[in-house]
Amino acid sequence: MTPQAQLVLRIWLPVVLALFKFLPARKAVVTSFIVSWLFLPQKVLFIFPGLPDYDRISATCYSILLATFIFDFKRFSSFKFGWLDIPMLVWCICPFISSMTNNLGVYDGVSAIVDRTMEYGIPYFLGRIYLNDLLGMRQLAMGIFVGGLIYAPLCIFESVMSPQLHNMVYGYHGIRQFGQSIRLGGFRPNVFMKHGLSVGMWMMAALLVAVWLWQSGMLKKFWNIPMSWIVAGLFVTHLLVRSTGAYLYMLYGLVILFTAKWLRISLPLVALISALSFYLMLGATGNFTGDQADQIISVAENIAGPDRAQSLEYRFDHEELLVEKGLERIVFGWGGWGRNRVFDYNWAGELVDISVTDSLWVIAFGVNGIVGLTAVFGSVFLPAVSFVFRYPATTWFNPKVAPAAVLVVITILYALDCCLNNQFNPVFTLASGAIAGLVLQPEPTQKTVKTLRKSRQLPSERSARIDLSKS
Repeated sequence: MTPQAQLVLRIWLPVVLALFKFLPARKAVVTSFIVSWLFLPQKVLFIFPGLPDYDRISATCYSILLATFIFDFKRFSSFKFGWLDIPMLVWCICPFISSMTNNLGVYDGVSAIVDRTMEYGIPYFLGRIYLNDLLGMRQLAMGIFVGGLIYAPLCIFESVMSPQLHNMVYGYHGIRQFGQSIRLGGFRPNVFMKHGLSVGMWMMAALLVAVWLWQSGMLKKFWNIPMSWIVAGLFVTHLLVRSTGAYLYMLYGLVILFTAKWLRISLPLVALISALSFYLMLGATGNFTGDQADQIISVAENIAGPDRAQSLEYRFDHEELLVEKGLERIVFGWGGWGRNRVFDYNWAGELVDISVTDSLWVIAFGVNGIVGLTAVFGSVFLPAVSFVFRYPATTWFNPKVAPAAVLVVITILYALDCCLNNQFNPVFTLASGAIAGLVLQPEPTQKTVKTLRKSRQLPSERSARIDLSKS
C-alpha cells in the first residue's frame, strides 16, 4: 500500500459526509457508491480486530451509514421488511450456519456474517431505503450513465497505452495478472477496477442505460451534446474494452428492451431468468452433463471463437470437480477457509489445490451450499420478476419507467455474468435493493398503469428537483 492509496481511503469517510451535507441524500448515496467503485484504490485495507477489513467497499458502507445516522436518521425507520428481502437476509446469515455445521466455531460464523452483510447486505439495504421509487431508480440509472461517460476516455487511454492509470495515480498496479489485459489484438482496460471483465460489465451497463434513456425520450441531449453522439461514443468505447462476454450481454440486453418496445412483451427477460434458474438447478444437483457442456461450448466457439470456447471448457471442467465436492455437503456447504476447493497430491507428494473457482455460483454453492446459492441469485431474480408483474413491458418505454426497466435488465445480465465469472459490483446489488423497494411499495392503481402505458411525457425538471430534494 502506497501512502497516496492509504490517504485516499482514509479521507473517504469525510468526503462522503461532505456529500451528504451538500447534496440531496439519495444523490449522495449514488455518488458515493459509484465514485468509490470507479476510483478508489485496489488492494488497500486496514485490519481492525473483530470488524470487517476496512477496504473500499466497507469504507463506503460505513461512511454512508454514519452519514445517514447524522443527517437523515429518520430514513432508517422507513424500512419495512418484505418478502422480497428474504433471499438477501438468508444470504447474509447462512455463513453462520455453514460455519457451525462445519465445526468452525461461533466466532468464525459471526465474522462471516459481518463480512457478508458489509459486502452485500448494506448496499442492498441502502438501495431499499433510498432508491425505492421511480425517481430513485432514475437517479441510479443516471449515475451509471455519467460514470460510464467519465470512464470512457480513461478506457480509451488504456486501450492504447495499456492498463497504467492505477499505477500512475496510486503507485502500483491494481490487477493481479497483467497478461489477462491483452485481448483481441490489443489492451483490455482495467482503469481502477480489479479486472477488465469488471470494466466490460460497467461500460455495457452504461451503454445500455444510454440507449434506453435516449430511445424512451427521457434524454435527448446531455451536456448539450445530442444523445446519438454520446451513444456512438460509448459504443466505440464498449468495443475497445475488449470483453467478449460484455458484447454478448449488450446484444441480448438490446433484444430484451426492443422486444418490449416493439412487441410489448417481456418474454426474452423471463426466458433468460428461467434459463439461468434451470442451469443453476442442474449444476447444483450434479446433473449438468458433459453432453450439455459440449453443446454450449460448440455454440460459444461459433459465436466467440476457439479461444473463448476453450476458456469456457476449462471452467466447466473445474466446476465439475467443485460441484462433486459440494454435493458432499449440499445444504449449507463447506464454510470458509478454502474448504470448498479440491486438493490432490502433486508429483512431489505435496497436497495442492487443483481447482479453479471462476464463477460466483460455484463459489456460493461450495461455501454455503444450495441454500446460499438459492439466496444470492434469488435476491436478484425475485425483484426482477416482481417488477415484470408490477410494471408490464407495455410501460417500459415510458420515460418515468424506462430507468427502472433498464436497471432490471442490467441486474439480470449481471446474474448471467455471475454464472461465468466472479466480478462483484456493489452498484448492481444497490440496484437490486432499489428494485425490491420499488416493487414492495403500495401497488399502483389500474389508472396509473394505463397512464404509464399511454404517456410519453416526462415530469418537468422543476417537479423532479422538488421530489429529489425531499429525499
